[in-house]
Amino acid sequence: MTTLGMMFLLKKLKQPYLIAYLIAGILLGPYALKLFTRPEEIEMVGEIGILLLMFFVGMEINIPNKKSLIIKPLLAQGIKILLSLLFAYFIGRLLELDYKSIVLIAMLFTFNSTAVVVEFLKKHGTIHTAFGIVILNILLLQDLLLAPALTILKFWNGEDFSLLNLIFPLAICLAIFFIFRKIRHFREIRFSSSFLENDHDLQVFSGLFICLGFGLLAEVMGMSAALGSFMAGVLVGKMKVFHWLEHSLLPFKIFFVSLFFVSIGLRMDIPYLLSNYKLIILGTLVVLVSNSIMSAIFFRALNFKWKDSLYGGALLSQTGEFGILALSIAYKTNIVEYELYKAGLGITCLSLLFSTLWINLGTTFKGHKKNSIKDKA
Repeated sequence: MTTLGMMFLLKKLKQPYLIAYLIAGILLGPYALKLFTRPEEIEMVGEIGILLLMFFVGMEINIPNKKSLIIKPLLAQGIKILLSLLFAYFIGRLLELDYKSIVLIAMLFTFNSTAVVVEFLKKHGTIHTAFGIVILNILLLQDLLLAPALTILKFWNGEDFSLLNLIFPLAICLAIFFIFRKIRHFREIRFSSSFLENDHDLQVFSGLFICLGFGLLAEVMGMSAALGSFMAGVLVGKMKVFHWLEHSLLPFKIFFVSLFFVSIGLRMDIPYLLSNYKLIILGTLVVLVSNSIMSAIFFRALNFKWKDSLYGGALLSQTGEFGILALSIAYKTNIVEYELYKAGLGITCLSLLFSTLWINLGTTFKGHKKNSIKDKA
């Protein structure tokens, strides 16, 4: 009921529903209505929303044939990592932080929110353009970087460092690349048997099994579950028997994605935010502005127009769900202190909340429209 009320309010204000989900989480949390005092109660359920979101993206996206659409994301993410390390270093020197905290801050700048970015790409009609595919591939590369990042955090905690944990995801990435190259030449994949074609119930549960199964398999391999569900979506999208599945699973996706953002709102420590509001607001603005500038720079370096580069910078302005995961692991393993963890969590959550307004402001100010990027993939 709380979520529905916020959705009606934001619809009148012409704002995205993601804000409604986040605010609903804050209101339902332990510092307002106190209906949920433990965010982890729905956190795991909400993560299914990310898997379904990436599954749908995989079903909808066309695998690029142009080499530039593959090389550009690699260059872009490489430039962003270097800029993130440099910016985190200056922040660390200013605040007199140790090198572990500096690297953690760089990780927060490295990862963006797939859920937020994809929703806006769809809203602005740019998800199937060359520009949209470059951004999606950047997000997928970030998913691949999650395994090495978590390996570094475990190593700092005293666990045995294994080079295999760093090399294995890269090997899997190459395997995925060659599989995608093979798949793109198929217009559709047919089954010789028709046992699925006439059984819609079996198709729904088979689709869910493939989505969640690929996500689990990817996580076992040390990669992100979101990447696995994306791979599943690409494969299922090529299967004729599943062509109607997208419409059947859409309500599930909407429900679970909303739960994911509600779980983020539940994590907001309101008393801490109020007592340290200057630090949190300043930190959030620094994240939004610096991430926008860094992202716009590498888009411009890839020969995109300034208007499109600024639009891409606004899209990639926030820190994402993987940043929250890295923060949680760093705190649980005593890599960072409680104060830095709370501050980082507050800044990350607020960057997700305000990035929706930031993107709308940026696109309105720069006059970005759906047809501003005409090159199709």
